[in-house]
Amino acid sequence: MTGVCGCCCGAFRPRYKRLVDNIFPEDPEDGLVKANMEKLTFYALSAPEKLDRIGAYLSERLSRDVARHRYGYVCIAMEALDQLLMACHCQSINLFVESFLKMVRKLLESDKPNLQILGTNSFVKFANIEEDTPSYHRSYDFFVSRFSEMCHSSFEDPDVRTKIRMAGIKGLQGVVRKTVNDELQANIWDPQHMDKIVPSLLFNLQSGEGTESEKEKESPAELTERCFRELLGRAAYGNIKNAVTPVLMHLDNHCLWEGKSFAVRCFKIIMYSIQSQHSHLVIQQLLGHLDANSKTSATVRAGIVEVLLEAAAIAASGSVGPTVLEVFNTLLRQLKLSVDYALTGSYDCTTMGTRTIKEHEERQLQEAVIKTIGSFANTLPTYQRSEVMLFIMGKIPIPVHRCSLIIGRCQCKNSVFQVTSGFQSTNMLTALPSSFLDPLLSFALLEDAHIRLLVLEILVSLIDRHDNLPKFSTISIIPDISVLKLKMEKCSRQDNLFMKKHAQQLYRHIYLSCKEQSSVQPHFEMLYSLLALISMELANEEVVVDLIRLALALQDLALASEETLRVYNRCAVHALSAAYLNLICQLTTVPTFCQHVHEVIEMRQKKSPFLLPEDVFIENPKIPEILEKPEAEILFQQAKITEVLGGSGYNTERLTTPYIPQFTGISPLLGNCKSQLSHL
Repeated sequence: MTGVCGCCCGAFRPRYKRLVDNIFPEDPEDGLVKANMEKLTFYALSAPEKLDRIGAYLSERLSRDVARHRYGYVCIAMEALDQLLMACHCQSINLFVESFLKMVRKLLESDKPNLQILGTNSFVKFANIEEDTPSYHRSYDFFVSRFSEMCHSSFEDPDVRTKIRMAGIKGLQGVVRKTVNDELQANIWDPQHMDKIVPSLLFNLQSGEGTESEKEKESPAELTERCFRELLGRAAYGNIKNAVTPVLMHLDNHCLWEGKSFAVRCFKIIMYSIQSQHSHLVIQQLLGHLDANSKTSATVRAGIVEVLLEAAAIAASGSVGPTVLEVFNTLLRQLKLSVDYALTGSYDCTTMGTRTIKEHEERQLQEAVIKTIGSFANTLPTYQRSEVMLFIMGKIPIPVHRCSLIIGRCQCKNSVFQVTSGFQSTNMLTALPSSFLDPLLSFALLEDAHIRLLVLEILVSLIDRHDNLPKFSTISIIPDISVLKLKMEKCSRQDNLFMKKHAQQLYRHIYLSCKEQSSVQPHFEMLYSLLALISMELANEEVVVDLIRLALALQDLALASEETLRVYNRCAVHALSAAYLNLICQLTTVPTFCQHVHEVIEMRQKKSPFLLPEDVFIENPKIPEILEKPEAEILFQQAKITEVLGGSGYNTERLTTPYIPQFTGISPLLGNCKSQLSHL
């Protein structure tokens, strides 16, 4: 009777249960009964309203098998679920998915690594399925938490530990794929999720640094990087901050800025993975984080700056965004803070009391900031570079502490050079617009020798478009300038317009710089370079005549008894004038002009070598204590030069009129700087 009853009861079991039971073999080692699985799948497709019951029954069997440690049947149940999910996309799929996720969760909660991995693999397959119907109530919070825990697995067996971590990474990748484009789901970009996902990925990315995986296998670090790139690549404009903030926090919490290499690697992945138009958001977050760490160690700040440097190099042109000057303002503020810290030797830290400064670390930070300023500048168009240079000049520190003033100016100079480094412009009107040139030249009138030298160095850097500057690094009498192999092009229409507009300003500042008592050898070398570069880059016939007129005016300046120039300065101005006339006469290729200049130089070599650069611009200048008025034969004669140039077709009418600098009022910028300097 018992057997008959069992038979009868079995016949009355619902068909879906009988179909489910039939996919399980007597011996789980035989695996899923494929023929019966096909029948179950066909039934589910034919009667989709039964799908949720099929799922519930499979879930019931799986729970029972897990409890009884019948893991072979557990694997068969999950395989059946996977196949049903792949085949069915009907409207009633949602209830079936709930049963499926309940089963996956059961496996993930197990303490058996194989079950955790099995559950993860099924979840990943599910994540790759595009569902036809939306889900209004499904939650993935548990899966985010559990997969994140698996990413940090500390299982004793290293091989098993690696498998669990890789399963966790794949699981997180699956969660992102399943939720990132589903508006009905809880936003995966919310901090509560990102604060778990991102650190878990970074943990595995860091753990895999320097390891070599087997060729046929993928390492956790490689898988993590792919997952991290995919996550960032899916980030929309409003999600960038939530994705990057956990990265910053992870690097802070684990002291990973100081090593630099890992932090740089992380942000390289970020910058290359996000959409290029969002790059400026990452840069702005890094700048804000740098400000927030103003009172941390110099090595931490330097690490953040190094990352900024890499980010700027990767960012596309213009990606710094609309707040260009704010970027430089932040970097310059950090530069000033570092200079102040280095001078005072300590600063108050809210969390650690007073922190003692290590000067060499602050110096390394300053160098990193300056280098980063240049990197940002390289992404800017020409007109913005001019604005940035003016902005930096306006940030020259003028504190009460004299030492800080000198260091600050030195760092300002280096910052400006980073902006001008590699700066090539075919149009000087664009490279040196009035809005930049006027205040720049105003700085050239300051009494401070450091700033005047800075201005000259900026000017020659911008004017030199053919890399001729190194050939004029020292002042000397060159018998044949062909050995310099100078690169020259015909002056363009735009350059002619620039000189018509600004030539007299440039001449005036060259002349006034020679009158400054505090001008020393570097100043005269820069003035020589400036004169030479104007002659090659910006000179037409009219400019050549004006430059010769200026050189003769410098000779008169050195001779003027009413000027209170030191003997050294008088000799230096004579030497500068001689060196430049020697250059310009060869550039004009007028034989009689060259002959006159060479005759005067030869006479000076015999009678007054202290009026030539070889005796003046050396470590121990060979100059007399008192400078007597030179004889006519060792002076360049204006009348003679006017005659020979006029005979060669030059319009020499201007040469007959002595040069007088055209003075203008002191600009407000200059007045402000002078008033500040007067307090020192």
